[in-house]
Amino acid sequence: MRWFNIRGWSDVTIATPYLWLVIFFLIPFLIVVAMSFATRTTTSPPFSFGVTDNYLDFRNYARLFQDDLYIRAFLTSIKNAAMATFVCLLVGYPMALGLTRVSKSARNILLMLVILPFWTSFLLRVYAWIGLMGTNSWFNKLLTSAYNTLVPQAWELNSIHLMNTNFAVVLVTVYSYLPFMILPLYANLEKLDMTLNEAAMDLGSRPFRVFLDVTLPLSVPGIIAGGLLVFIPACGELVIPGLVGNPSNPMIGRVISDEFASARDWPMASAVAVALLILMVGPMMLYTYYDAKAQEKKAMEP
Repeated sequence: MRWFNIRGWSDVTIATPYLWLVIFFLIPFLIVVAMSFATRTTTSPPFSFGVTDNYLDFRNYARLFQDDLYIRAFLTSIKNAAMATFVCLLVGYPMALGLTRVSKSARNILLMLVILPFWTSFLLRVYAWIGLMGTNSWFNKLLTSAYNTLVPQAWELNSIHLMNTNFAVVLVTVYSYLPFMILPLYANLEKLDMTLNEAAMDLGSRPFRVFLDVTLPLSVPGIIAGGLLVFIPACGELVIPGLVGNPSNPMIGRVISDEFASARDWPMASAVAVALLILMVGPMMLYTYYDAKAQEKKAMEP
């Protein structure tokens, strides 16, 4: 009887996350997929099935490739998210590597400083950047002064236009999502065996070659994990592009929001959301599949 109770609680513990995913992800996702094949109407809710000759309306997905707005929004989202991810990697990797090389007492303080921005409201942090990027802010004046120092005298500027640009979107995205890059990298780099670096240096490798030949290849899983944690939410970001981005060149999150709220075209918004999910999750699933195959093949080698 005791064994049964232990086994029963174990099954419940294992089933709980799957039940959570089914209720809060799979069922809502299936509803969105179903809405993407509906037809827009003036009723409430503003969609219906069976309005056209076919019960499923595929015109919403056809518009994704026909309307320039959606193509530009997808390309802008991917470009901004890729740039933000790359900058996060350039900034976050040295920080994560440095965290593994300091004492434990200093490491705890530095980790707390990395997580500290999460203790402040996300909106408050974005609005703080809006103030910093204003034409009369000290940050703008500092960048303007640096620009005027580096460029010829004929191209001097009084101020740099930062707001409502892709640069502003990338800058604020990097600031907001940098901890999501640092923490997975730190977790991966902390587990590395330092004796491998010592062995490589004993064999005559210089520190930079040791980093390229030993540390960097072993940290690839952390780079991929951090990259996914930054790139995927950055692609669908709504708040940052809505506050500091260019309204005439929106990212896909803003387009989905406008389709749902302003245009009340729920089927089209659902089609865009499904396409975005496939675009984001598809490559990740392929990577996971081939990585599992590679690990299985490696495990079978003698």
